Amino acid sequence: MPWVVGIDEAGYGPNLGPLVQAAVALYLPDGDPTGWNALKSVVRRAHERPDGRLLIDDSKKVYTRGGLEALERGVWSIAASDPHTIHDFLWSGGEVPPWGEELCAEAWFDGGASIPLHIDPGAEWETSAPVRAAINDRWYGDYRAVPTPRFNRMVDEYGSKGTVLGRGLIELLVSLTAAIPAEGGPIAFACDKQGGRNFYASILQEAFPDGWVVAEREGAEESRYRVECLPREITITFRPRADGDSVAVALASMLCKYLREVCMRQFNRFWATHVPGIVPTAGYPPDAKRFYDEIRPAMARLGLQPDQVWRKK
Repeated sequence: MPWVVGIDEAGYGPNLGPLVQAAVALYLPDGDPTGWNALKSVVRRAHERPDGRLLIDDSKKVYTRGGLEALERGVWSIAASDPHTIHDFLWSGGEVPPWGEELCAEAWFDGGASIPLHIDPGAEWETSAPVRAAINDRWYGDYRAVPTPRFNRMVDEYGSKGTVLGRGLIELLVSLTAAIPAEGGPIAFACDKQGGRNFYASILQEAFPDGWVVAEREGAEESRYRVECLPREITITFRPRADGDSVAVALASMLCKYLREVCMRQFNRFWATHVPGIVPTAGYPPDAKRFYDEIRPAMARLGLQPDQVWRKK
């Protein structure tokens, strides 16, 4: 049974709010690299009618059909059985990484707020037990949030916002490879295309410096690699709309979207206290420009610089 790791992002295109990248590793049966067949008795797709199975799919489809509550049900089915503060959910009481320290420094961020927002985690945990049983209770997850100041600083340093995605991808590849037990067999990474890029060999070589990255295919429809000279077999595949092709990528997509939506709710709530009556934003153009123009006087009063709020690219 190979490990399949799905990697995705949410918030790459907006001008406001954080970029979030996540990875979810599932232990799936041989011959079912997507996971949909193995989990079809307990998981349904967005195009299927509600029937008691857990909705797992591309986060945009899940959010369109059930909003934040539907995302929460998917995320908390494997996350935990108890309520958490956002801080403890993100870092499980452990050491806060540099990106976390910068997220905590955001004027709008409240790490002490409780989540989940719409569901009873204990009841959800009990209801979703068949899902965890289907993956033998074996899974790992990790994520990265890039708040605006960090995003802008990386763009200045590297000259491209695509590099911001690339750095996060490297960190997640390294993190999940280290987390999955060595005796667990091969690892197949399934990733959504990163900002439309087709060539990933240099990024992957940096993630696996002790291996030799071999490109098997590089193109618009698929970029596929294997890493040789390592103790275990590792393959990495990038496809557009990969969140529809794999349960692991779909869960990573839902985790990203969930964390970004939780952040954007705090973002909008913060600015509403300083600009009464302002209409919330999702942070995407062109509405982001409308929102930014309306909060600029409040930014000046609060001493916030443009680079702290508005992404350069």
